[in-house]
Amino acid sequence: MPVSATMGVMKPLLGKLATLAGDEYSKLKGVRKQASFLEKELSAMNAALEKMELMDELDPVAKDWRDRVREMSYDMDNCIDDFIRQFGGAPAKAGFIKETVRHLKTLGQRHRIADRMEELKVLALEANERRIRYKIDECNSSSSFVAIDPRMSAIYVDAAGLVGTDGPRKELVNLLTDTEKKLKVVSIVGFGGLGKTTLAKQVYDEIKGRFNCMAFLPISQKPNMTWILNRLQLKLVLAVPFQKMIKGVE
Repeated sequence: MPVSATMGVMKPLLGKLATLAGDEYSKLKGVRKQASFLEKELSAMNAALEKMELMDELDPVAKDWRDRVREMSYDMDNCIDDFIRQFGGAPAKAGFIKETVRHLKTLGQRHRIADRMEELKVLALEANERRIRYKIDECNSSSSFVAIDPRMSAIYVDAAGLVGTDGPRKELVNLLTDTEKKLKVVSIVGFGGLGKTTLAKQVYDEIKGRFNCMAFLPISQKPNMTWILNRLQLKLVLAVPFQKMIKGVE
């Protein structure tokens, strides 16, 4: 069944949060607690999103809530991927000195990711409060079911099921990982439904481990620059104060 952009990231995210809250990360109590909390909050949002998937048309408030939840889900997904890549679960038993050294080396990274998860926790609480305040669960539509554009199935499907993307993916990877140390912009153009977003996400997932800072941020055709910079600050954990970032943008 075709899935929307929001559901395409939400369901895998819930699975990752369940993994972080499991026994594999038993020694990281703070992370498990945060993950368990986020899983519960997102499960409530997911129930509302599943209902919205069946609706033909949403009111502006519901659309805005859905879009914000989607962006928040991307943030969470990136944060969890960072954590799993760096720590990979409970460490094996080691001597006291070796364990102490390992702990000190990762302490800064732990604090950085913990701060990001705390910020995401606040966003999740705000999103659920808005869901309740604006009665998103009770939103109605003129039709109970919607004929979903079949092209949507090509956007957020499993990468293993895609055909004909290996060539473009490799070309993009080469463009973004060459030795030239300068600012670079690479555009992916094409008709709607061709899988541009999926291709971009594939490339991002493949090469993000090679960079110290990375972010995946889908934006609308009429972007709000202040909001975008705010999202980037959260993703990249920039040291530059947000007020300096947005100065002169608006």
